Amino acid sequence: MKIRPIQESDQDDWLQMRMALYGDKESVLAAEIQRFFSGQAGEPLTVLVAEQDGRLVGMAELSIHLYAEGCQSDHVGYLEGWYVDPSSRNQGIGRELLKASEAWARSQGCTELATDTHLENVDVAQIYKSCGYEEVAQLRCFRKTIDVNPNLELS
Repeated sequence: MKIRPIQESDQDDWLQMRMALYGDKESVLAAEIQRFFSGQAGEPLTVLVAEQDGRLVGMAELSIHLYAEGCQSDHVGYLEGWYVDPSSRNQGIGRELLKASEAWARSQGCTELATDTHLENVDVAQIYKSCGYEEVAQLRCFRKTIDVNPNLELS
């Protein structure tokens, strides 16, 4: 198994892994991949892939954040997405992707690597903990669509 930076020739495999991880529409995820390779994506900054027997079996999407819950610095490596194909799990591939992600963050001058997962994703939270990550917060985020009234004056 080899961990390496993603290449343009990996686009189809990356798209399949992103669809499995995020569940978004294929067209949205494909457009994000195109922006990444054209240098127009804000994040991820880099993508590492795990290759085994000539096929991609995992990936880690990484960025730098100015802030992350529980972190002390303002230059935090951030694991945006992490995926290992179900048929390749429990072989240490995810752990190796995390180690490579930490090395990437270190190479970017970061002293911390952070990530998040949904509250109901208990299994993934346990995996992070078993890899040395500490849980620092649990969040519920809210939003509301508001009407824009151009005639509204603030007082």
